[in-house]
Amino acid sequence: MSQSLPEIVISETPSPADREAILRPLLAYNDRRGPPSGFQPLAISLRDPTTGETVGGLWGKSSYDWVFIDLLFVPEQWRGQNVGTLLLRKAEEIGRVRDCIGLWLDTFGFQARGFYEKNGFELFGTLDDHPRGSKCYFMRKLLQPKAPSSSTRS
Repeated sequence: MSQSLPEIVISETPSPADREAILRPLLAYNDRRGPPSGFQPLAISLRDPTTGETVGGLWGKSSYDWVFIDLLFVPEQWRGQNVGTLLLRKAEEIGRVRDCIGLWLDTFGFQARGFYEKNGFELFGTLDDHPRGSKCYFMRKLLQPKAPSSSTRS
């Protein structure tokens, strides 16, 4: 006796619950089959000092010993003031606390490759024609191991 196949639904406006319905069993499957993923979300928000509203920041996750930076946005009025660099430094600190090897991300040719290189990221791959006529760059930065705390030194 065969089971009916599931309905395939394409959504132009998926909900956070839709994402969770895919993510939760995927993480469970991965953790059963491979090493523990150590999946943890990561969000570092920039808040407007006058409104308290989130206006940018860094969004990502840590899993399988790496921090993945999915989104990073600094509003124009705060660019050139090291705000983006501070966001990356915070992500690095969190990565060290989570015992990660490094950080990785992707950025389009029209975005911020130079900014990431200035902050110690190196190119490890490209995807041509994404978007057409441009490239997507995959970049990483290895983290230095955590310094031993003074209580563990002899």
